[in-house]
Amino acid sequence: MISLGQPPRRRRPSLTPMIDVVFLLLIFFMLAARFGQDGLLALSGGGAGEGQWQGPPRLVEFAPDALRLNGQPLTLEPLIEALTGLMPTPDAPVVLRPVEGAQLQHLVDLSEALRAAGFTRLLLVEP
Repeated sequence: MISLGQPPRRRRPSLTPMIDVVFLLLIFFMLAARFGQDGLLALSGGGAGEGQWQGPPRLVEFAPDALRLNGQPLTLEPLIEALTGLMPTPDAPVVLRPVEGAQLQHLVDLSEALRAAGFTRLLLVEP
């Protein structure tokens, strides 16, 4: 028998599955996204006795408070000028060696300045 008194109560759809899907998509995109650009620092290792050194020495030692070219303390601008005079060819290597206390940021700053000055072949050796 059908009752005509009250209409059937309407059910509301459950939002829980939709919220679960939205959160899963949010987590997926957060994990898959790249939040910053990775910078590359192109350096070559010095090698262990590979080849022969040619030309005058070009050893740049860097510390937290000083730069030295072949043992002589210099600031950045005179260092670049002195290195320019020591380069037999434009692609000649420049050897970088950290001194005790040097941080990675010192290496990054020095290599960026040298690359901006036109020195393209930088070798990093252990202290």
